[in-house]
Amino acid sequence: MAMVIENVTKMVGNACHINDISLQLEPGTFNILLGRTLSGKTTLMRLMAGLDKPTKGRILMNGQDLTGMSVRKRDVAMVYQQFINYPSMTVYKNIASPLRLARASEPDIDRRVREVAEMLHIEKLLDRLPAELSGGQQQRTAIARALVKDAELLLLDEPLVNLDYKLREELRTEMREIFKRRQSIVVYATTEPTEALALGGNTAVLFEGRLEQFGQTVDVYQHPQSTRIAQAFSDPAMNIVAGSVDADSLQLGDARQVPLQSHLSGLNPGNYLFGMRANHLQLERKIATDIGFNTRINLAEISGSETFVHVTHNEDHWTVQKQGIHNYKMEEQVQVYVDPARLYVFDLDGHLVASPEVIPTHLT
Repeated sequence: MAMVIENVTKMVGNACHINDISLQLEPGTFNILLGRTLSGKTTLMRLMAGLDKPTKGRILMNGQDLTGMSVRKRDVAMVYQQFINYPSMTVYKNIASPLRLARASEPDIDRRVREVAEMLHIEKLLDRLPAELSGGQQQRTAIARALVKDAELLLLDEPLVNLDYKLREELRTEMREIFKRRQSIVVYATTEPTEALALGGNTAVLFEGRLEQFGQTVDVYQHPQSTRIAQAFSDPAMNIVAGSVDADSLQLGDARQVPLQSHLSGLNPGNYLFGMRANHLQLERKIATDIGFNTRINLAEISGSETFVHVTHNEDHWTVQKQGIHNYKMEEQVQVYVDPARLYVFDLDGHLVASPEVIPTHLT
């Protein structure tokens, strides 16, 4: 049976933190809450857990109304950003604590603690105190304490945000495999589109307390239903340019007209907004049909093995994601190119009209 969030609103004073959200989450699914800070992710999780009560609406699990039920009476486990462990208890006792509260037998506790510790590669740390652990080991301990309970609802509120990049990558991969083998409803909050794509499952995009779109993660990424979702589910945010279509050609900004092709050929004549992902913009022409724009470089930002080139086209500010380390001069005039087959099309109110027919499988 599913968890059903039914027309839930949460007011704090005069501020609306959650605005009329309805959502159904099925057992055995991995569900991501994606949104910027203050989009409502943590508030929605607290409502699911029973730590807060909705102002309106209700929450059901397996058909039972849980809206007024305290967290102690719910079958739920939660992992936070911070490494929350009992400092005076060993790793073993930390993991065992929810089982002891549930009055499980000692043989059962020992078996389950050691199973989950081995799953998270901390079986050799069971006799240590949290202060003796690294940040990654402490978070593994917190995750193990949540997993050992085998709750029907597992909530993870940005659990990897305080770890370094390498540890995040390791834990992300491990958790994806661990959750595949469980029948819990897993809800994972993140601000990072790349993390949502890496984890897969389903994604709910939140904005200012509203649910903007929910579906399979890849589908939401490939077919964002609005410019707001497209920009939230891109890192860097999707670049937007105004353009127009006539009977057989496309005009974007001050670029030359090009013939309509592929998914653009069915557009009605008129004005639109066109979306371009940062990694689909290039600083050199790749194919003859590429559309070129005159731009000015504002900043070249080197990040690892990539360079993010920030440019201005007329009054529009865009980001070009370029593989490798490159140096560019401020105020340098450059041509930026995009393949028309990569364009997203939105109406002037920001609603999706057409999306590219082919998206690279790596989704970067």
